[in-house]
Amino acid sequence: MTALRRRVIVGTAVVSMALALAACGKAGDKKSDSAGSGSKVIGILLPDTVTARYERFDRPLMEARIKELCSDCTVTYANATGDASKQAQQVTSMITKGAKVIVLDAQDSVGIRSSVQAAVEKGIKVVAYDRLAQGPVSAYVSYDNEKVGELQGQALLDALGPKATPQSKIVMINGDDADPNAAQFKAGAHKILDGKVDIAYEQSGLWKDTVANQKVTAALTSVGAKNIVGVYSANDTMAGGIATALKGAGLHVPLTGQDADLAAIQRILAGTQSATVYKAYKPEADATAEIAVDLLQGKDFASVADTTATSGSGQSVPAKLLTAVSVTTANIKDTVVKDGMYTLAQICTPEFAQACKANGLQ
Repeated sequence: MTALRRRVIVGTAVVSMALALAACGKAGDKKSDSAGSGSKVIGILLPDTVTARYERFDRPLMEARIKELCSDCTVTYANATGDASKQAQQVTSMITKGAKVIVLDAQDSVGIRSSVQAAVEKGIKVVAYDRLAQGPVSAYVSYDNEKVGELQGQALLDALGPKATPQSKIVMINGDDADPNAAQFKAGAHKILDGKVDIAYEQSGLWKDTVANQKVTAALTSVGAKNIVGVYSANDTMAGGIATALKGAGLHVPLTGQDADLAAIQRILAGTQSATVYKAYKPEADATAEIAVDLLQGKDFASVADTTATSGSGQSVPAKLLTAVSVTTANIKDTVVKDGMYTLAQICTPEFAQACKANGLQ
């Protein structure tokens, strides 16, 4: 064989091998792309562990409904534990894990905007849960939060009765300013309370019982305990801290709340809290799960998100807004007990047995 012929044969073999390798590479790339586009990972990001509802109700309810609708879906979960920067890192982690849909209850609805944008740029759909995060979210599920504030304000006026006068001084402890819901609760409450009572002291309690306790303690000094006729608390966690402060001062006045926490239901029975707001978690979690699966599967979800909401960054977002209910001693049995949120055994522990009996729960 001549040297020239050998070079031709070797050259032909090298070219053929290169073409084969290139073809394998393309096939491998295609397979990789297909696996990515076929990913069935749904991420759930919740904001804190201080508020009892998230770990006890929201997470398990959403996970269960997602699995009902998509048995081969993978649900990955993380909780920000009250840290906005941690939640931003969790969004990045969800992107890395191949999530195709992220359900996001924002710890900081403004600060999370760039993370939402980053996820969307990777082709991920973001569903805002309970709090409307800024940025290009695909859908939003929550309650009509201004009406929640109205329910709270009205519950306080009802509990005050004839003491609700323009001269009567109340204290308002609002939620975290980083939470857009807090502003809506506040707006709704002011709509009901303004002009009917004197809001003598108003600050944020950051959704924390310890902070709310400190704020109310300061209000007792600033306004004078004997001058305060009632306290508006934006949620039950803070109401727990407030109730402790009021008890310490020997003050028994109407106190609101929200979330229908078990401890709040027991305080209502014991008379240390007047009312809470029940936002049934299952309808909210179910609607969110349904939208998340629809987005994953490329289906239309207009039948679930039947209205719209405008975010703080100006986006008009398809939304599902549910209706909340005020809870007092009069309707505990017809709300949280009837819906199976709590059993009578859970509510009527030995400490609250007498109060339960007095209110017809035993």
